Amino acid sequence: MTLSERDIVIGKIAGPLGIKGEVKVVVLTDFPERFTAGSELEIRLPEGKRQSVKVQSKRLYKDGLALMLEGVDTRGEAEAIRGAVFVVNIDSVRGLPDGSFYVFDLIGLKVVTTDGRECGSISEIMQGGANDVYVTSTGLCIPALKEVVEKIDIDQGVVVIRPVPGLLD
Repeated sequence: MTLSERDIVIGKIAGPLGIKGEVKVVVLTDFPERFTAGSELEIRLPEGKRQSVKVQSKRLYKDGLALMLEGVDTRGEAEAIRGAVFVVNIDSVRGLPDGSFYVFDLIGLKVVTTDGRECGSISEIMQGGANDVYVTSTGLCIPALKEVVEKIDIDQGVVVIRPVPGLLD
């Protein structure tokens, strides 16, 4: 089984850590508390098989986490799940405050200017720094600022931007 349109990836197993089955996890969610000890999570293995896992322990490790998963007790068992991703169903994502959106909500939205010019669709979102930047299929980089982004309408599948000086030149 592969990722479905209803799956949201929240983390990835980068590989084993030590000899007792601990795994390094790259966190891909704004809600890392999903990985607390006792949590039941679902992973999709690289070959597509899915399985449930229970987090036995968690600790910070470099830029991510180190997890002990129930039933993963050796380095070999940890190596066998390298590349697996933690997934949650889209129906279980947490609500966000008004005006906030998940990345998966924005990818693919059509971008148009307030005067009707089409600017492609959002293909990537660069996060970090002072604000996010929406990258379109046409290569346009749009700062996610209220002065630039007039409206985001998920239901209509559109982002309306104000063509501020220098943005479209």
